[in-house]
Amino acid sequence: MLTVHKMHFSIFLLLWGWVLCTECRVHRQGKEIHEVYKKGSRPQRQRRETHGESHKQGSPILKRSPDITKSPVTKSEQLLRIDDHDFSMRPGFGGPAIPVGVDVQVESLDSISEVDMDFTMTLYLRHYWKDERLSFPSTNNQSMTFDGRLVKKIWVPDMFFVHSKRSFIHDTTTDNVMLRVQPDGKVLYSLRVTVTAMCNMDFSRFPLDTQTCSLEIESYAYTEDDLMLYWKNGNDSLKTDERISLSQFLIQEFHTTTKLAFYSSTGWYNRLYINFTLRRHIFFFLLQTYFPATLMVMLSWVSFWIDRRAVPARVPLGITTVLTMSTIITGVNASMPRVSYIKAVDIYLWVSFVFVFLSVLEYAAVNYLTTVQERKERKLRDKLPCACSLPQPRPMMMDGSYNDGDVGELGHYVSENGDKQDRMMVQLALGSERGSSRRKNQRYVSMRIDTHAIDKYSRIIFPGAYILFNLIYWSIFS
Repeated sequence: MLTVHKMHFSIFLLLWGWVLCTECRVHRQGKEIHEVYKKGSRPQRQRRETHGESHKQGSPILKRSPDITKSPVTKSEQLLRIDDHDFSMRPGFGGPAIPVGVDVQVESLDSISEVDMDFTMTLYLRHYWKDERLSFPSTNNQSMTFDGRLVKKIWVPDMFFVHSKRSFIHDTTTDNVMLRVQPDGKVLYSLRVTVTAMCNMDFSRFPLDTQTCSLEIESYAYTEDDLMLYWKNGNDSLKTDERISLSQFLIQEFHTTTKLAFYSSTGWYNRLYINFTLRRHIFFFLLQTYFPATLMVMLSWVSFWIDRRAVPARVPLGITTVLTMSTIITGVNASMPRVSYIKAVDIYLWVSFVFVFLSVLEYAAVNYLTTVQERKERKLRDKLPCACSLPQPRPMMMDGSYNDGDVGELGHYVSENGDKQDRMMVQLALGSERGSSRRKNQRYVSMRIDTHAIDKYSRIIFPGAYILFNLIYWSIFS
């Protein structure tokens, strides 16, 4: 049994030795083949490299400067030595004020709100200053451009918009911020901003008004002793897009100014102003306000040509024009701020409303005087003796001068033959009876008022007065 185990162990050792010898021989052969391949391909590879170098030297298109971003020692923070300085302090701290130039390019003037008294503007705001801590060595004097990530690590001017309600820096598709540094330390800092700022408007001449608004830029922390803020190129520092337009306003002028602002607790600050003047387009308000109001006033004059006895025709016409004028006044005031002074449009609308209301009062006066006159004539007729046994179906104007309408109304008082001479006799009899009654009973006599004449005078006075008002109004406000 022991002999069998020894035989098995001997066989296992022989097999293990044979496997090791085979692996050594294969490894030695592969190494020799690799050496032969290297010796044979070296001349060919050298020829390709030589050909490639000659091709690069002969083709200027393929010449490229080395990419310094691949070198760890040329990292932007290390190149600008950001870690070696304290950028929480302004450049030249303890010395004179650092000059910071500003220029602005207005991209759009988005909206003007009369109700909120503000405007919205989108602009490119650029700052220029010199910070020697950011200077770096350069052989070609080329500037370096960075995005907004480096801005958080260095000092930048702390500008803000005075009297602004809302503002934000655009961030699509990334923060719209650019930083450009030159080898001598000059810095350009640019950002794209949309700001909504307050604009004090005067509506005393609305809608024939001209508004002047301003966007004010100022340093929040640094007084004039630390930071001198100025327009880089004077009035040329403000650029505008020629395509800027507004629906209700005509942009007349953009200009810049510089002033000092004083705060009692902190001191004096440099403040930059972007001023622009807007003139309102009047055509929209002519169509929506002035023309409808004028037409309502002219419509109220139609009642002067309607018979004074046609109450159902004249009364609704007057009420309709009054209610329409009230609607126009309410609609205009709904889109305006609640100011405590009178606007130009208020003067026109309220004067037009007074003309419409007076036309209603005119008919009320005519109707009342007509009723009083007919009542007096009815009493006078009751005192007269009966003439020709004529029926008295309704009151008549007995002044001895009858028009054709009154003669026609007497047609049914005479005999059936309808003779004209008889009708004339009736008129003369009535006139003579009225004359005798006037002599006998003086207390029943009163001077007659021709109520129809009031309408005749109104046809001339109302249009003439309204035309005169329009001449005065447009000569003052236009």
